[in-house]
Amino acid sequence: MNLLIVSVLVVMIAATSAEQYTDRYDNINIDEILSNKKLLHSYMKCLLDHGRCTPEGKELKAHIIDAIQTSCSKCTEMQRKMSRKVVNFIKEQEKTFWEDLKHKYDPGDVYKPVYESFLAADD
Repeated sequence: MNLLIVSVLVVMIAATSAEQYTDRYDNINIDEILSNKKLLHSYMKCLLDHGRCTPEGKELKAHIIDAIQTSCSKCTEMQRKMSRKVVNFIKEQEKTFWEDLKHKYDPGDVYKPVYESFLAADD
């Protein structure tokens, strides 16, 4: 009986941790990236398959489609905050990259209402 209880707890913990993306990169300095065009463009090229990816870029790239489609439902609070800041910056300051990202990850604007609502939220 104890083995059954332990097994159920392990499964529950594994399921709970799988519901969020890793928080390994939650302390990345977003302001530094946004203020450095060369660094920002490097990340954008990674996401667009036009350049090499850092480990952080690979992690982002692995989850970007899911995050777009689900309003970042598996994101940590910090990831939600950073995502809004970065995407709104790109929309305003890097319009060509924004159009390229939309074309790659949501070519038919199917998820536009989902991510636009997420970006407008202030939670």
